Amino acid sequence: MSPRKIIHIDMDAFYASVEQRDHPEWRGKPLIVARAAEERGVVAAASYEARRYGIHSAMSTHRAQQRCPQLILAPPRFAVYRAVSLQIRALMLAITDTVEPLSLDEAYLDVSDSPHENGSATRIAERLRAEIFAATGLTASAGVSYNKMLA
Repeated sequence: MSPRKIIHIDMDAFYASVEQRDHPEWRGKPLIVARAAEERGVVAAASYEARRYGIHSAMSTHRAQQRCPQLILAPPRFAVYRAVSLQIRALMLAITDTVEPLSLDEAYLDVSDSPHENGSATRIAERLRAEIFAATGLTASAGVSYNKMLA
């Protein structure tokens, strides 16, 4: 029996990246997806630029704005994130029927029996990352191993 080939795909700063994609003027700037501090908001996602200020998911919006006064606050658009997630999921399902979603921005794929890319899980992951970027303008990270924990 040959070892399993598992790919873990994780979209990079997914909600924040969708907002920066859809609002070019926000690219390269610290941004969070969150409700306003007055609404007891918490950070759902932080762009990489915001993370440089120590801002992270689950932090209060108020505290995030204290750390970075020029922070852009994007209200969550979950319907948009779901639509993009479904678009990405369709790309995954074109490669294998064995897709295990973990959240809107993360999934495991079992490509053990895949005929794509001569069966190379690494090449399949590279191809999928390129297809995701071409289709959505978003980047994804990928891990490859023989089990989920290591992938």
